Amino acid sequence: MKITFRGDYALRAVLDLAMHYNQGVVTIHELAKRADAPVKFLEQVLLDLKKGGFVESRRGTNGGYFLSRHPQDIKLGEVIRFAEGPIGPIACVDEDYSGCASIYNCVFRKVYKEVAEATSGIIDNITFQDLVNRTKGAKRELAYSI
Repeated sequence: MKITFRGDYALRAVLDLAMHYNQGVVTIHELAKRADAPVKFLEQVLLDLKKGGFVESRRGTNGGYFLSRHPQDIKLGEVIRFAEGPIGPIACVDEDYSGCASIYNCVFRKVYKEVAEATSGIIDNITFQDLVNRTKGAKRELAYSI
């Protein structure tokens, strides 16, 4: 699995909106600053996330973006697959793949499938609420001093 800049910005945007869930809308400029992302590029990413049903927007002077669902209801794997496509390390791990003559006895395919299943097992069991909790926990750890 490889995460592109576009996918990384999508994940950062969803996490930021999850961190501010139920606190009103977040402007594109606030998101861009916190995500360290170019505003124009982030606009495109947010438009895609809106089409995917992850975010909603409100227009006008008090406009901005917000999550369309509770962070507990959005899985990390969902957003990764939406932004990046299949998570398998190679196309042959898909059940419908037929582009290889040795697909049924290929030792590499079996390893690749294990990698895809292990990755799915992790990212499909992490919600954005879990990530919010991890982020808040990390901030608390940094706040302690001796």
